[in-house]
Amino acid sequence: MKKFNYKFLTLFITLTSFMFVNCSNDDSSSDSDDSTADETTLDDDFVATDWTTETHSSDADPNFDEVFDDTAVKRLDIVVSSTNWSSMLADMKSMYGTFGSSSNNSSATTFSDDDPIMVPAEVFYNGIEWYKVGIRFKGNSSLKSTWQSGIMKLSFKLDFDEYEDDYPQIKNQRFYGFKKLSLKNNYNDESFIREKVGADVFKSAGLAMSHTAFYTVYVDSGSGPVYFGLYTLVEEVDDTVIETQFISDSGNLYKPEDDGADFAYGTFDEDGFEKKTNEDEADWSDIKALFTALHSTTRTSSPATWRTNLEEIFDVDSYLNYLAVNTVIQNWDTYGRMPHNYFLYNNPENNKLTWIPWDNNEALQTGNGLGALNLNFSNISGTWPLISYLYADTEYKAKYNTYVKNAADLYFNATEMQALYTKYAALIEPYATSEISGYTFLESTSDFSSAISILKSHATSRASAVSSYLN
Repeated sequence: MKKFNYKFLTLFITLTSFMFVNCSNDDSSSDSDDSTADETTLDDDFVATDWTTETHSSDADPNFDEVFDDTAVKRLDIVVSSTNWSSMLADMKSMYGTFGSSSNNSSATTFSDDDPIMVPAEVFYNGIEWYKVGIRFKGNSSLKSTWQSGIMKLSFKLDFDEYEDDYPQIKNQRFYGFKKLSLKNNYNDESFIREKVGADVFKSAGLAMSHTAFYTVYVDSGSGPVYFGLYTLVEEVDDTVIETQFISDSGNLYKPEDDGADFAYGTFDEDGFEKKTNEDEADWSDIKALFTALHSTTRTSSPATWRTNLEEIFDVDSYLNYLAVNTVIQNWDTYGRMPHNYFLYNNPENNKLTWIPWDNNEALQTGNGLGALNLNFSNISGTWPLISYLYADTEYKAKYNTYVKNAADLYFNATEMQALYTKYAALIEPYATSEISGYTFLESTSDFSSAISILKSHATSRASAVSSYLN
């Protein structure tokens, strides 16, 4: 099998701009040269001929306009050797059972504590190659469900200098200034836009938030490029988010998950607060201080003292803003229902832990299970003290209510949201509705337009809900 000529193809796509790309897996590999994908992948004596400071070097600032363009659907090609691809699939099988089957064995019915394996691959964009990029599948419940449903549209994590020790040619390799990126598969989202719109709303509200953009993804595992579908590219928090949206990236960054991540009294566990920076320092003193301040008896005996002590370690104002926005737009797969999908960053500017939202594909809907939280949190279940304690405090509740009004008036205004939905739907429809069987969550192309209509109705209903709540 000849290697597909990606540089020619991506250059052709660039020159023809908005031409629709045929997404079927055809014989196009016949236009390529005599070397195979496997040989390219195994060759460690390569020259990074496409390398420039702007495109590949860590000396370049992150190019947000190039990578996160809200006005275009861009394309990424991932080329991985058949051997490495087989290893990735075998690893998934060991974690979640046979592809397309919900087996009863334990590995298939529980979530894995380990990430899927990472392998080197080539990434092509606009006729340019990035070399030996680390790729792996990513996700938890979404990854397991997609795999067991027999859908190969799996989410990916990209790390552009993961293999720099093995290949000195790529030392500090970046993708227009970005070391890490996530390609999210828009799981359980027939509109394809909830991840992006959720991030847009949080950013508009002034919160630290990942940039996002729409990309089509093609994967060649040895037999030519296959259209894996329309993805959402997401900026990584432990890469450029804390580097560019805070004064410094030197603070402790945590990705809480499960044990203690609900902040219930006495539940702190180091394993529940995975460190994404300063990993070699066994220091969770800031998280412990937040637990102590949050659960202090002064909360009831001296609320002013409680607030002062809490605000010394936690950016309460920013959190209340997040809480209001998140509750207005609705998001059931987040704090208050699930002990995950957020980061905490100890901002070096004020030494306060700051809340950073993450993973919004389940936002903008009432949701599954117990559903999204009411604006007054009357349907909260269990102990979620970062909601229940703060909402019970008169001063914090008043601030929350102000942020709720701001969210509905300024950041999630129904009229403006419906216009945004229309804009994004027109942009991505050709790519969403042309996904192919086995690589899509759509049962029919009409599912896409129906999902967009539901989002528009949801925006109107939330405006009414906010009005009723505030009145």
